[in-house]
Amino acid sequence: MITIQDKKDCCGCSACASVCPKHCITMSEDSEGFIYPCVDESVCVDCHLCERVCPIINYGNDREPLAVYAAKNPDESIRMQSSSGGVFTLLAERVIDEGGVVFGATFNDRWEVVHDYVETKEELAKFRGSKYVQSKIGDSYQKAKAFLKNNRKVLFSGTPCQIAGLKKYLRKDYDNLLAVDFICHGVPSPGVFRTYLQEEIDKESARKGGRKNTVLHPCISLITESDGLDCKGLEIKSIAFRDKRNGWKKFGFALGLSKASAAGEKNSVSLSYASLNKNLFLRGFLKNIFLRPSCYSCKSRNFRSGSDVTLADFWGIGKLNRSLDDNKGVSMLIINTSKGTEYSSSFCISKNQYSLNEVRRFNPAAYHSCTEPLDRKVFFGMDKSVHDRIKILARPTFKEIVRDLLKTIIREYLKINI
Repeated sequence: MITIQDKKDCCGCSACASVCPKHCITMSEDSEGFIYPCVDESVCVDCHLCERVCPIINYGNDREPLAVYAAKNPDESIRMQSSSGGVFTLLAERVIDEGGVVFGATFNDRWEVVHDYVETKEELAKFRGSKYVQSKIGDSYQKAKAFLKNNRKVLFSGTPCQIAGLKKYLRKDYDNLLAVDFICHGVPSPGVFRTYLQEEIDKESARKGGRKNTVLHPCISLITESDGLDCKGLEIKSIAFRDKRNGWKKFGFALGLSKASAAGEKNSVSLSYASLNKNLFLRGFLKNIFLRPSCYSCKSRNFRSGSDVTLADFWGIGKLNRSLDDNKGVSMLIINTSKGTEYSSSFCISKNQYSLNEVRRFNPAAYHSCTEPLDRKVFFGMDKSVHDRIKILARPTFKEIVRDLLKTIIREYLKINI
């Protein structure tokens, strides 16, 4: 029977709940907004399947990738919708062309990040772009297995721990499975994001109501999954964690909200946008203050997940090949298996090959977990809104302030003198 003594020993992949033959394991959210398995011991028959499929108890061996490429989708509109170079779409389109299905992370109607599958190219749009929240697997492992057993090709994308969980759950290799993960910094709390979103809605509702100076009641405790969002007459139209309006390297967070006009006819849409350094949620994420506990000692790094392909932003490509860097996104395409080689070789795009040194140099998260900050416990223990907690704990350092100031001065100088 799976028991979680230390929360660092659970990545929330849901493999244990998915494999349980008695359905006695449910995934429940804790006070930090992360899901963990809860076992109904009265139903459990001690088959130990849950322990056998746990990717933390049974983590894989370190692997060395076969090849590393810089690549980008030739369709610029798709690339701009994607986090980096749009290579995931190329892989997914090939699988769909071969009659397969594609699994990935998307928003549901409650604006929670969940796993789902699609069977058409038109539906792939909902998987594009990063979702900086841990997604819920739900019954996606079971559905993927059913497709595989029916000889359908399946592309399953997810975090390294979710791919590791899938491979353990399946308990055998399938030739018709293409497993795709990405270099993961760590997964933020869905509960923190839900509460952050509610506070953003509250601010916008007050602004639309003409109450700019009204003091809002902050969300002192995290909003639970069962509570959901109170949209206060507003409708969320879009959420983008990696909006590229100012370029790939200067992405920001964009939230689109709408409200019916007084006559109830058309919707008036407002879009709030903040750059990477100014958006509070992104700042807190990059300061590591509300990541899942297991992320600080991730067992799926070093390409242990068993994925065929690993994707990432190719940060630093401008230093290696300036002609490739148009500031619209370049993917780091990492091939881990011969199956990954076969699928990626079908792209009608130019791929520039690089060494593993570039992975270590520009994407160290492939090999090293981030350090748990002392402020993490402080964050979850504070009696303040999420916005205020992040403002206090994720203040820019003096070094960051000086760096940003120098960048601004150089940028303005170049504008004047070029």
